Amino acid sequence: MTTTNSAEVRPLEVGCEWRSDDLGDSYVFRLTEQHVDELDAALVHAETQTNDVLDITRESFPLPTLGAELTRITRELIDGPGVVLIRGVPVDRYSKDRASAIYWGIGCHLGRPWPQNAKGHLLGDVTDQGRAADDPTSRGNEIGGIGFPFHSDGSDLVGLFCLDPGAGGGASLVANVVTIHNELVRTDPELAAELYAPFAYDLRGEQAPGARQWYLMPIFNRCGDRLFVRYIRPYIESTRRHADAPRPSATAREAMDRVDAMCADPEFHVSMMLEPGDMQFVNNYHVLHARDPYQDDRASGRVRHLKRLWLETEVLADADKPERFRLGGTDKWWSRQGRTKSELQV
Repeated sequence: MTTTNSAEVRPLEVGCEWRSDDLGDSYVFRLTEQHVDELDAALVHAETQTNDVLDITRESFPLPTLGAELTRITRELIDGPGVVLIRGVPVDRYSKDRASAIYWGIGCHLGRPWPQNAKGHLLGDVTDQGRAADDPTSRGNEIGGIGFPFHSDGSDLVGLFCLDPGAGGGASLVANVVTIHNELVRTDPELAAELYAPFAYDLRGEQAPGARQWYLMPIFNRCGDRLFVRYIRPYIESTRRHADAPRPSATAREAMDRVDAMCADPEFHVSMMLEPGDMQFVNNYHVLHARDPYQDDRASGRVRHLKRLWLETEVLADADKPERFRLGGTDKWWSRQGRTKSELQV
């Protein structure tokens, strides 16, 4: 049953819409030699202040000119295209630890790091960690090789930093879900309204002790004139393992199928191959991201390894967001529980 009447749905944030032909490569921000020099100096300065990457702050990682560019980029991520690829970090001159510290420092200029799981990981690893795709408690960053469907994560921004792209494949795809929402509203408002109804999402074993193993949230959410999208279809589908979780209706499935088909249409997404040193940041509420299958070659040492950040921006205050999109929302009981890097060595 829908909670939003089709007559109530309307296009939102039309200034954030884009199609791939319009976007081109305008999302690429290339670092200058001056920017790289600033990153070098900021890293050295931060290392005099702390030996723990998690203690690096915006203030201890000063970027005299790049910092202003990152402030502008943050605003464009929230109120503009919602995607940026920062290119030009010379990772070959750093250890993985030091390269990851640069990534963290840049992230701190874009927002405040969020925990990514119940273990409190703030600087996650996206690499093959030996977890099976059919394990209902596995998370996407732990699964290697296979492609991922278009989905969102659990924070204002999600960032990926490429340390090693692997032996082949693994293109990153990003789709503008603002355009998809508005196109659905204009052409089939009744189907769009279905996605404003609550869907059950599997908590994948990360629920609070003794709590229900799934939560309810619409795919399309509106707060004032802003659109907020939460869409992780594999988590919706895996709630079938919970007998008490409500099932999507046939019409709701049709609506999800329509979103999936539009995301897959090259008109609505761009594809990029991440190179070593590339940093991709997207607005989780306006952009869905996916991954093509990839190959590792462990014999030659070519193993795909990305670092991941979830960030809360200053552009969006809690009052600007629906309750479940706030840090500490009801589906993230663990979000204020401690902090740690990752169990992997960087």
